[in-house]
Amino acid sequence: MIYFPKSQPAPACLALEKAKKSGKYNCNDVLERLKNDFKNKCYICEIKEPTNINIEHFKPHKENIDLKFDWNNLFFCCGHCNNTKLAKPIFDDILDCTKEADIDKKIKFIIKPFPREKAGITAIENTSQVNNTVFLLDQVYNGTTTLKQIESSNLRSKLLLEIRKFQDLLFDYDSDIHNTKEKEDIKDKIIRQLRNTSNFTAFKKWIIRDSSFYSEFSDYV
Repeated sequence: MIYFPKSQPAPACLALEKAKKSGKYNCNDVLERLKNDFKNKCYICEIKEPTNINIEHFKPHKENIDLKFDWNNLFFCCGHCNNTKLAKPIFDDILDCTKEADIDKKIKFIIKPFPREKAGITAIENTSQVNNTVFLLDQVYNGTTTLKQIESSNLRSKLLLEIRKFQDLLFDYDSDIHNTKEKEDIKDKIIRQLRNTSNFTAFKKWIIRDSSFYSEFSDYV
Protein backbone atom coordinates (compact mmCIF):
# COMPACT_ATOMS: atom_id res chain seq x y z
CA MET A 1 0.00 0.00 0.00
CA ILE A 2 1.48 3.33 -1.10
CA TYR A 3 0.41 6.91 -1.65
CA PHE A 4 -1.93 7.69 -4.56
CA PRO A 5 -3.10 11.34 -4.61
CA LYS A 6 -6.67 11.68 -5.83
CA SER A 7 -7.32 13.95 -8.81
CA GLN A 8 -9.82 16.77 -8.35
CA PRO A 9 -12.55 17.84 -8.95
CA ALA A 10 -14.89 14.84 -8.98
CA PRO A 11 -16.04 13.46 -12.34
CA ALA A 12 -19.16 15.30 -13.49
CA CYS A 13 -21.08 12.05 -14.01
CA LEU A 14 -21.22 11.43 -10.23
CA ALA A 15 -23.52 14.38 -9.59
CA LEU A 16 -25.71 13.39 -12.52
CA GLU A 17 -25.97 9.78 -11.33
CA LYS A 18 -26.60 10.83 -7.74
CA ALA A 19 -29.69 12.77 -8.88
CA LYS A 20 -31.19 9.66 -10.49
CA LYS A 21 -33.42 7.21 -8.65
CA SER A 22 -31.10 4.29 -9.43
CA GLY A 23 -27.89 6.09 -10.35
CA LYS A 24 -24.55 4.28 -10.65
CA TYR A 25 -21.44 5.51 -8.85
CA ASN A 26 -19.19 3.52 -11.23
CA CYS A 27 -19.96 5.58 -14.31
CA ASN A 28 -17.46 5.59 -17.16
CA ASP A 29 -15.59 8.76 -16.14
CA VAL A 30 -15.21 7.42 -12.60
CA LEU A 31 -13.74 4.16 -13.90
CA GLU A 32 -11.21 5.93 -16.12
CA ARG A 33 -10.22 8.50 -13.48
CA LEU A 34 -9.74 5.86 -10.79
CA LYS A 35 -7.70 3.72 -13.16
CA ASN A 36 -5.41 6.69 -13.79
CA ASP A 37 -5.27 7.92 -10.18
CA PHE A 38 -4.35 4.50 -8.83
CA LYS A 39 -2.00 3.75 -11.75
CA ASN A 40 -4.17 0.78 -12.75
CA LYS A 41 -3.28 -0.92 -9.45
CA CYS A 42 -5.32 -2.27 -6.57
CA TYR A 43 -4.84 0.25 -3.79
CA ILE A 44 -4.54 -2.47 -1.13
CA CYS A 45 -2.34 -5.26 -2.54
CA GLU A 46 -0.74 -3.14 -5.30
CA ILE A 47 -1.15 -5.71 -8.04
CA LYS A 48 -1.02 -3.94 -11.40
CA GLU A 49 -3.66 -4.43 -14.10
CA PRO A 50 -6.06 -6.54 -12.01
CA THR A 51 -8.44 -8.64 -14.08
CA ASN A 52 -11.19 -8.52 -11.45
CA ILE A 53 -11.78 -4.82 -10.80
CA ASN A 54 -14.06 -3.47 -8.08
CA ILE A 55 -14.87 0.17 -7.38
CA GLU A 56 -14.76 0.10 -3.61
CA HIS A 57 -16.23 2.45 -1.04
CA PHE A 58 -13.39 3.22 1.37
CA LYS A 59 -15.99 3.90 4.04
CA PRO A 60 -19.05 1.61 3.64
CA HIS A 61 -21.92 3.80 2.45
CA LYS A 62 -24.70 1.69 4.08
CA GLU A 63 -27.25 3.37 1.79
CA ASN A 64 -25.92 6.82 2.73
CA ILE A 65 -26.39 8.59 -0.60
CA ASP A 66 -23.65 11.14 0.08
CA LEU A 67 -21.05 8.48 0.92
CA LYS A 68 -22.19 6.34 -2.00
CA PHE A 69 -21.44 9.08 -4.54
CA ASP A 70 -18.54 10.78 -2.72
CA TRP A 71 -15.60 10.89 -5.13
CA ASN A 72 -13.11 10.82 -2.24
CA ASN A 73 -14.73 7.60 -1.00
CA LEU A 74 -14.29 5.66 -4.26
CA PHE A 75 -11.16 3.51 -4.65
CA PHE A 76 -9.73 1.17 -7.31
CA CYS A 77 -9.55 -2.35 -5.90
CA CYS A 78 -9.17 -5.98 -6.97
CA GLY A 79 -11.85 -8.53 -6.10
CA HIS A 80 -9.62 -10.45 -3.67
CA CYS A 81 -8.87 -7.37 -1.57
CA ASN A 82 -12.41 -5.99 -1.70
CA ASN A 83 -13.84 -9.33 -0.55
CA THR A 84 -11.26 -9.54 2.23
CA LYS A 85 -12.08 -6.03 3.49
CA LEU A 86 -15.83 -6.35 2.82
CA ALA A 87 -17.43 -3.92 5.24
CA LYS A 88 -15.82 -5.39 8.37
CA PRO A 89 -16.16 -2.71 11.09
CA ILE A 90 -12.46 -2.88 12.07
CA PHE A 91 -11.53 -1.84 8.53
CA ASP A 92 -13.63 1.33 8.74
CA ASP A 93 -10.58 2.88 10.44
CA ILE A 94 -7.53 2.20 8.28
CA LEU A 95 -4.94 4.46 6.66
CA ASP A 96 -6.18 6.37 3.63
CA CYS A 97 -3.55 6.00 0.89
CA THR A 98 -4.92 9.06 -0.94
CA LYS A 99 -4.07 11.28 2.06
CA GLU A 100 -1.09 9.60 3.77
CA ALA A 101 1.99 10.52 1.74
CA ASP A 102 4.26 8.40 4.00
CA ILE A 103 1.95 5.42 4.29
CA ASP A 104 4.62 2.91 3.23
CA LYS A 105 6.94 4.25 5.96
CA LYS A 106 4.37 3.53 8.67
CA ILE A 107 4.19 -0.16 7.72
CA LYS A 108 7.04 -2.51 6.84
CA PHE A 109 6.55 -4.88 3.88
CA ILE A 110 8.83 -7.92 3.62
CA ILE A 111 8.78 -11.14 1.59
CA LYS A 112 11.68 -13.53 1.04
CA PRO A 113 11.88 -15.44 -2.26
CA PHE A 114 13.62 -18.33 -0.51
CA PRO A 115 12.77 -20.10 1.66
CA ARG A 116 9.21 -19.45 0.53
CA GLU A 117 7.42 -17.72 3.36
CA LYS A 118 4.32 -15.68 3.99
CA ALA A 119 4.53 -11.92 3.61
CA GLY A 120 5.67 -10.06 6.70
CA ILE A 121 3.55 -6.97 7.36
CA THR A 122 4.67 -5.04 10.45
CA ALA A 123 3.49 -1.81 12.06
CA ILE A 124 6.17 0.86 12.40
CA GLU A 125 3.83 3.27 14.18
CA ASN A 126 1.61 2.03 17.02
CA THR A 127 -1.74 3.63 16.21
CA SER A 128 -5.16 2.05 15.71
CA GLN A 129 -5.23 3.05 12.03
CA VAL A 130 -1.80 1.56 11.36
CA ASN A 131 -2.57 -1.63 13.30
CA ASN A 132 -5.93 -2.08 11.55
CA THR A 133 -4.25 -1.57 8.18
CA VAL A 134 -1.57 -4.13 9.05
CA PHE A 135 -4.31 -6.59 10.04
CA LEU A 136 -6.04 -6.08 6.67
CA LEU A 137 -2.80 -6.41 4.68
CA ASP A 138 -1.83 -9.57 6.55
CA GLN A 139 -5.17 -11.13 5.62
CA VAL A 140 -4.80 -9.98 2.00
CA TYR A 141 -1.28 -11.36 1.50
CA ASN A 142 -1.50 -14.44 3.77
CA GLY A 143 -5.16 -15.47 3.68
CA THR A 144 -7.89 -16.34 6.16
CA THR A 145 -10.30 -19.05 4.96
CA THR A 146 -9.13 -21.93 2.75
CA LEU A 147 -10.35 -20.11 -0.35
CA LYS A 148 -8.65 -16.88 0.67
CA GLN A 149 -5.42 -18.75 1.46
CA ILE A 150 -5.38 -20.08 -2.09
CA GLU A 151 -6.02 -16.59 -3.49
CA SER A 152 -3.31 -15.16 -1.23
CA SER A 153 -0.85 -17.85 -2.30
CA ASN A 154 -1.51 -16.96 -5.95
CA LEU A 155 -0.98 -13.28 -5.11
CA ARG A 156 2.30 -14.04 -3.34
CA SER A 157 3.49 -16.03 -6.36
CA LYS A 158 3.08 -12.91 -8.51
CA LEU A 159 4.70 -10.80 -5.79
CA LEU A 160 7.71 -13.15 -5.55
CA LEU A 161 8.25 -13.11 -9.32
CA GLU A 162 8.29 -9.31 -9.23
CA ILE A 163 10.66 -9.22 -6.25
CA ARG A 164 13.07 -11.66 -7.91
CA LYS A 165 13.24 -9.44 -11.00
CA PHE A 166 13.85 -6.40 -8.81
CA GLN A 167 16.60 -8.17 -6.86
CA ASP A 168 18.21 -9.25 -10.13
CA LEU A 169 18.48 -5.57 -11.03
CA LEU A 170 20.14 -4.86 -7.68
CA PHE A 171 22.60 -7.72 -8.11
CA ASP A 172 23.36 -6.48 -11.61
CA TYR A 173 23.87 -2.94 -10.32
CA ASP A 174 26.23 -4.23 -7.64
CA SER A 175 28.35 -6.11 -10.16
CA ASP A 176 31.75 -4.73 -11.13
CA ILE A 177 31.52 -5.88 -14.75
CA HIS A 178 29.64 -2.81 -16.00
CA ASN A 179 31.02 0.46 -17.29
CA THR A 180 29.69 3.81 -16.07
CA LYS A 181 27.03 4.13 -18.78
CA GLU A 182 25.73 0.60 -18.21
CA LYS A 183 25.60 1.17 -14.47
CA GLU A 184 23.57 4.36 -14.95
CA ASP A 185 21.13 2.50 -17.20
CA ILE A 186 20.61 -0.16 -14.52
CA LYS A 187 20.17 2.54 -11.88
CA ASP A 188 17.45 4.17 -13.98
CA LYS A 189 15.63 0.83 -14.20
CA ILE A 190 15.78 0.46 -10.41
CA ILE A 191 14.42 3.99 -9.93
CA ARG A 192 11.51 3.23 -12.26
CA GLN A 193 10.69 0.18 -10.15
CA LEU A 194 10.46 2.41 -7.07
CA ARG A 195 7.73 4.59 -8.57
CA ASN A 196 4.12 4.07 -7.58
CA THR A 197 3.35 2.87 -11.13
CA SER A 198 5.22 -0.41 -10.61
CA ASN A 199 3.91 -3.67 -9.16
CA PHE A 200 4.20 -4.04 -5.37
CA THR A 201 6.17 -0.82 -4.88
CA ALA A 202 6.01 -0.87 -1.07
CA PHE A 203 7.91 -4.18 -0.92
CA LYS A 204 10.58 -2.87 -3.29
CA LYS A 205 11.05 0.29 -1.26
CA TRP A 206 11.61 -1.75 1.89
CA ILE A 207 14.25 -3.86 0.15
CA ILE A 208 16.13 -0.62 -0.50
CA ARG A 209 15.58 0.73 3.03
CA ASP A 210 17.02 -2.48 4.50
CA SER A 211 19.99 -2.67 2.14
CA SER A 212 23.38 -1.09 1.58
CA PHE A 213 21.86 0.68 -1.44
CA TYR A 214 19.82 3.01 0.75
CA SER A 215 22.22 5.96 0.52
CA GLU A 216 22.15 5.81 -3.29
CA PHE A 217 18.36 5.53 -3.59
CA SER A 218 17.12 7.32 -0.48
CA ASP A 219 15.53 10.08 -2.56
CA TYR A 220 13.23 7.52 -4.16
CA VAL A 221 11.98 5.67 -1.07
